[in-house]
Amino acid sequence: MAEFTFYTVAMSRGQISRWALHEAGADYEQVVFDWASRPESFKGINPMNKVPALVHHHQGHDHVITECAAINHYLAETHPGAGLLPDAHEKAAYFRWLFFAAGPLEQAVVGKAMGWEVPEGKTGMAGFGSLDLALDAIEGWLKVNDYVAGSRFTMADTYVGSQFVWGLRFGSIPETPAFKAYVERITQRPAYRQANAIDAAIIKAAQG
Repeated sequence: MAEFTFYTVAMSRGQISRWALHEAGADYEQVVFDWASRPESFKGINPMNKVPALVHHHQGHDHVITECAAINHYLAETHPGAGLLPDAHEKAAYFRWLFFAAGPLEQAVVGKAMGWEVPEGKTGMAGFGSLDLALDAIEGWLKVNDYVAGSRFTMADTYVGSQFVWGLRFGSIPETPAFKAYVERITQRPAYRQANAIDAAIIKAAQG
């Protein structure tokens, strides 16, 4: 048995965590199903019945991790030799932008796509303020830093970077010079290309 079992669906957020699996060099096997055929038993792994989900088979115990940001950081923690964890000086930015992307940024992008409008004077209550405000905040960082934690790639870039890869591809995030340059840097990584090729094949099979 592989150390990890990875549950995913074609064209899903599972692509975010597959990239992390490859960056970490994790020993994993995958369970791929489609949205309509998810077994009822999967709710025992994730009661939300959504993917991705990761099960770590460790010393006789099965540890379940859900939510992409949590999965990706967990993989960095369990594979310290991969060099994807932040050092003492990178840690603040690492966690700041990892959780910013998992919270305010994703909420703002989804809210815009859904046509949700925050009432005037309620931006503070919404948490993300507005999409423009969220994008301006992280763009200011990426204008002067190559990566989420500063000058080098860390596991946080697999999550934050995926938001921008998808956002620029589908037009939910504007293609500013800083965002475009960031996406170009991270998508040149061998682990990204390996993971992306696997998911592209899964998507093609699902469509065929």
